Amino acid sequence: MALATVPHDTGAVRTATATAAAVTTSLLGAGAAAVAAGRYAAAAALRPRPGQPLPGGPRLSVHRATGDRVTLTRSLASLAPGTHGLDAPGVHAVVGSVVEDADHGPDTVVRRLLAVTHGRLGPGTRVTLTPRIHVGDPRTALGLDHADVDVPGELGALPAWFVPEVRDTWVIAVHGLGGTRENPMAVMPFLRRMRLPVLDLAYRGDLGAPDSPDGLGHLGASEWRDLDAAIRYALRYGARNVVLHGWSTGATMALYAAERSALADRIAGLVLDSPVLDWHTTLRGLAASRGTPAALLPLAVRAAESRAGLRADHRGPGADPGALRVPALVFHGPDDTLAPWGPSRRFAAARPDLVTLHTVPRAGHGAMWNADPAAYEERLRRFLTPLL
Repeated sequence: MALATVPHDTGAVRTATATAAAVTTSLLGAGAAAVAAGRYAAAAALRPRPGQPLPGGPRLSVHRATGDRVTLTRSLASLAPGTHGLDAPGVHAVVGSVVEDADHGPDTVVRRLLAVTHGRLGPGTRVTLTPRIHVGDPRTALGLDHADVDVPGELGALPAWFVPEVRDTWVIAVHGLGGTRENPMAVMPFLRRMRLPVLDLAYRGDLGAPDSPDGLGHLGASEWRDLDAAIRYALRYGARNVVLHGWSTGATMALYAAERSALADRIAGLVLDSPVLDWHTTLRGLAASRGTPAALLPLAVRAAESRAGLRADHRGPGADPGALRVPALVFHGPDDTLAPWGPSRRFAAARPDLVTLHTVPRAGHGAMWNADPAAYEERLRRFLTPLL
């Protein structure tokens, strides 16, 4: 019995083959584009932007600024308690608490205007509420004598401000994401009253400091070595011990230094403000703040983790609370959307013998002092006094 012959349309086959190839190429191209976009977003998230506003802070409009009051757009940010900076291109001001008895409109809020450091707060000025309340240096901003010093680091000289005092325990202050050496100046008057010398450090990626070899930040995983260099500098020039006071990734650097530094036995204590202990969430927030589409965020986070060396098997700071050997004071709160509060709570719960957690409600990332300066400084005083 002869087998039936199936008609063979070569043109149809060629068309189907071409269509399948085009679809495959398109899918591969889309995948490659997504990977490339993820890598680009990762680089944007990790590239240092000292002094730039962090994600989560909306732009506010100035409606009126007269005398000691300023009227801003009403939002959760403009209603935040405490003392904050207002930043805009060419403008910096300092605002205090909300004026409760003012005539607030339905869409506005009135706050105390403590200072206009430079520029002019005119109607329509678009500002961002930030933790930075001082600009300049300790002398111009606070009237504190200081020395501009260079700390020898593995990548080159690291600029720092040294504010001298009489004690032989030094505080090494290190800023975090979106910050500069100006941010730690908020606590300098308090530390001066405690008679504590302060070394306020700029590290790789900061203005005036060397860039990291790849031009990217690593959320403290490499930057801690610059803090280690600052510890060596302090001990060389008269410190007996040091207290590391870090904000955000600066707090992460402090934890790394306490775990890894050959000079860890000279660290008397840690002050950790808004520590970044869950880099996955922080990287996601950073990538989103740079305009990464939601669909690409998982790719961006994976690419950023890879580029920063934060692999799944990487042990972050505080991953082993049992390794902690010095007292630590943690300032953190549930409203920090960039560095989750949960890891700080677990860290404190695991080592109640050494870790004290001071919970600060209604405070954004790196703004724990700003929310309630008096309470922050009193907690800090109680913590530091036994270490001196």
